[in-house]
Amino acid sequence: MDLDALRHGNFAKLGEAVTDWEQMTKKLAELKKDAEDNLKAKADRAKWAGLNADVSREFIAKTAAEFADAHSQADSIAKILSDTHGELVDCRTRLNGAIKRASQQNLTVVDTGDGTFAVAGNTRPDWASDPSGNTGVTDQKVVNAFRDEIQGILTQATQSDDSAAQVLRMLVDQAKYGFADASYEDRDEAAAALAAADKLAKMAKDPAGMSLDDIAAFNRALKKYHDDPLFAERFASRLGAKETLQFWAGMTYVHAGAKGSELEAMKNLQTNLSLTLATASFSESDAMRSWKKDLIAERNTSFGFPGSPDPFAPGSSVRALGSQVISSLLRQGQYDTEFLDDYREKLFKADKPAGATPVQDLWGKGYDAVDLVFGDGNGRDPLEGLIEGLSHNPEAAVHAFESESDLDHLFATVRSTDRGPSLGRALESAVTGVAIGDVGSMAPPHSATQVDIMAHVMQAVAQPGSGTDLVKNGMGGSFGTMAAAYMPEISQSLAGPSSGALYLTDSEKPAGFQGEKVPDVVRFLSEVSVDPEGRAGIIYGESIYTGSLLESHLSDPSLFDGPRKDVLEGIGKNAGVIEGIVAHSVADNEVKSAVSGENDYNESLKAQGDFAKTWVAVGLAGVKVPAAYGGDIMGSVIGGFAGAVAGGAVDRLMEGRQMEGAKDEGLYESAKDLYVMRDSVSQQAQWSADDALARHHVELPKDGTDNMIREAVNRGWDASSHFLTDAKERP
Repeated sequence: MDLDALRHGNFAKLGEAVTDWEQMTKKLAELKKDAEDNLKAKADRAKWAGLNADVSREFIAKTAAEFADAHSQADSIAKILSDTHGELVDCRTRLNGAIKRASQQNLTVVDTGDGTFAVAGNTRPDWASDPSGNTGVTDQKVVNAFRDEIQGILTQATQSDDSAAQVLRMLVDQAKYGFADASYEDRDEAAAALAAADKLAKMAKDPAGMSLDDIAAFNRALKKYHDDPLFAERFASRLGAKETLQFWAGMTYVHAGAKGSELEAMKNLQTNLSLTLATASFSESDAMRSWKKDLIAERNTSFGFPGSPDPFAPGSSVRALGSQVISSLLRQGQYDTEFLDDYREKLFKADKPAGATPVQDLWGKGYDAVDLVFGDGNGRDPLEGLIEGLSHNPEAAVHAFESESDLDHLFATVRSTDRGPSLGRALESAVTGVAIGDVGSMAPPHSATQVDIMAHVMQAVAQPGSGTDLVKNGMGGSFGTMAAAYMPEISQSLAGPSSGALYLTDSEKPAGFQGEKVPDVVRFLSEVSVDPEGRAGIIYGESIYTGSLLESHLSDPSLFDGPRKDVLEGIGKNAGVIEGIVAHSVADNEVKSAVSGENDYNESLKAQGDFAKTWVAVGLAGVKVPAAYGGDIMGSVIGGFAGAVAGGAVDRLMEGRQMEGAKDEGLYESAKDLYVMRDSVSQQAQWSADDALARHHVELPKDGTDNMIREAVNRGWDASSHFLTDAKERP
C-alpha cells in the first residue's frame, strides 16, 4: 500500500459498506428464521404427491437452506469488512502520528511511488557555514527508527487489505450458484485459517520427512480447521489432487505396522484428513472443481511408496491404486453429492467385470502388501470405502441404489467380500434420509424412490437362501433399523388397502409394499428376526410406532373417522401381527433353544435402545419429546409421529421392565416361550395406551381398554402364523 494512499485515505465509503452489510445481515436473519419456521416446517408437514413430491418439496428445502447460507455469508462479509475498516483507520491514525512526530524532529516523510517512501532530514542554507562541516542535525538512528516504524504500519495495512480481499474472493467463489455457509468472526480468523492451510500443504509434500511431533502438530491443525471451508479448500488445492493421494499412500507405507500411540496418531490423522477433504469437496471454486476432477482421474494410477524397494517395478506389491487411496479417505465425513456420484459411477462400472470372480482377485491381486486403513480392514477393496462414504450422504446413497441392477450386483458380492456392514449402513442412510451417526436431524418423509429401494431390499432378503446370507453377513442390524423406519408402510401392507387413516404416515408412497409385495414383507421380517440386532430393531420400531399411533389418535380423534374402539383394536392387532411374525420366526429357527442366541439378543436389545432414542421425534398435534430424548430437535425414522408415549416405550424396553404378575422375565427379553413373547406385546401396548390416555386426559375404562388391546393383540398374533405359512416354507 502506498504511503499517500493510506495517509490521505478516505474510508467513509468502506464504513458505509460495513453499515449496509450489517443491515443486510439483520434482514437475512429474519428471512432465515421465517424460511425455517414457516416455509420449510410447513413443507415438511405437508402431504406431497406426484411432481410436487419430487420437485417442489426438494426446491423448498434447498431454498430454506440458501437463506441460512446467505445469512452466514453476509454475516461473515460484514464482520470481515468491519474488521478491515477498523484496522485501516487505525493504521492511518498511527501513520499520521508518526509523520507528525518525524516533522517535529526536522524530518520529512515523502511518498516516492510504487509502494516506496523516504525519510530525510530538513536542511537550511545557513548550515553551509557551520565550522563542523555538518549540513543538519539529523541522527541517522532516528531516521532509521521512523523508517522502520512507518514501514511496519504500511506492511500491516497492506496485509489487512490483501488478506481481506483474498478471503472475500474465496468466500464468494465457494458456491458457483447461491451462497456458501462459511462463517467467520473477523478477518484475522479467516486469514489465520488460510495461513494454516498453506503451512500444512507444504508439510504434506514430504510425508516421509514428517516426525511424530510434526504429525501431532499436523493433526491438531486439521482437527481445529477440518470444518472450515476456506481452510479445507486452500489445503486441498495447494497440495494438489495427485499429491493428496501420494501423501496418504506415503503415510501408510512409512507408518505400516504402527502400534500404540503411533497407531492412534495415524487413526486420528486419517479421520481428520478425511473430514477436511470432505469439507473441501463442497467448494465450487474453479480450483476445487479441477481438484475433484483430477482426483477421480487418478483412480487407475499406481501409487508407489517413497523409500520402498523399487515401488514401480512390475509385480511390486508395495503400491496402491488411486481408487484404493481415494476410497480409504471417504470413510469419514460427508462428501459432496456430485463428487460421490461421479466417482461411484466409474467405480461401480469397474467392479462389475469381476462377475462371479471373488472381488479380492480384482482389487487385491498385486497389491497384497497394501494397508490403507489404520484399524479394521486394509482398504484394498475401494468399493467398501466408497459405500462407507455413501452412508454419510443420504442423497448420494439414494442415487447409488436406485438402480436395481447395481444393488443386485452389490448384494451378490457380499458373500465373497467384507462389504456387508458398510452396505447395510449405506442402505440405512438411503432409505431413512438420515446420515449414519447424525442423531440430531429430522428424517424427511420417505420419497417414492426411497420406498422403491426399500421394497427391492425386502425382495432380496426374502429370497430363500440368498436372503439369509445377506442377514448373516453383517447386515442384520441395519435391516432391523430399516424395518423400524418403515413400520408405517409395513403396517399398511399387512392391513391391506385403505388402512392409511389408521396407520398414519407422511410417506410419499404409503402403499408401496401392498399387493404382491406382502409376502416379501413377511419373509423379510422373518429373515431379519433371526439376527439378534435385527430382531431388536424390529421390536423397537414396532413399539415406538404403536406408542406413536396411540398418542396421535387419542390426542386428535379427527384423524380417524370412526369409534376409538376400532382405533385401539386396529393398533393392537397390528402389533400382534408384526411381533408375532418375529416370534414365530425365532421359534421356527430354533434360536430360542440356544442360550448364547438369547444372550446375544438381550445384549442387542440394550445396545439398540441407545440408538432407538434417536428415532423418537416431535409428535403430532404439538406433542413435545421428553428432554431425555433431546427435546424437540431429535430426528425420526419412523414416519414423524413419535412423541412422549413412544419415549416411554423405549424406556421400558431398555430397563427390561417386568410384565405385570411376572417374577423373573423382563419385557421381551426371553424367547423361551411364544406365549411369553405374546404377553410382552400386549403389556407394552397396554402401557402405551395407558400413557396416552393419561397424557391427553381421555376417559376410557382401564380394564375394558386393556382387555380390548389384549384380545386384539392375540388376534394379530394368531394371524401372524398364517402370514408366515402363506409366505414361506416352515418346519
